[in-house]
Amino acid sequence: MTVTQILAAARARGWRIATAESCTGGMVAAALTDIAGSSDVFERGFITYSNLAKRQMIGVRTASLTDFGAVSEEVAREMAEGALVASDTHLAVSVTGIAGPGGSEFKPEGRVCFGLAIQGRPTFTETVEFGALGRERVRIAARDHALALLARALQP
Repeated sequence: MTVTQILAAARARGWRIATAESCTGGMVAAALTDIAGSSDVFERGFITYSNLAKRQMIGVRTASLTDFGAVSEEVAREMAEGALVASDTHLAVSVTGIAGPGGSEFKPEGRVCFGLAIQGRPTFTETVEFGALGRERVRIAARDHALALLARALQP
């Protein structure tokens, strides 16, 4: 499903979309808003690069950040759910990861956690190991994966 098709599917359902992004820095929101007319579907994007922004803007709990770290499915879940609540939308996707360079033995470069929150449904989370592709390629892969999650959520 292309970005145009994602927007059309959301439009057909009467759904609005929000994003909560860390390592992608707004790339998912940019992809959605690159399409003319997206404003009737895309509500807002939260770029929550720092832990403080995650807490202040979308209500990620300090305990989650301390216990699991920013790059975790627990934080991805809270990011997606927080974006859903803070934007009063139907659908929100979140991205948090290690684009690189760097990482650690426990959280390697290329690890990205995603959350997908839909009103009235359980929140979906997953971790994808993209590998040490380099910062730009990890970010692009994460953007594309987040868009694929939105597409899957909008399948009939």
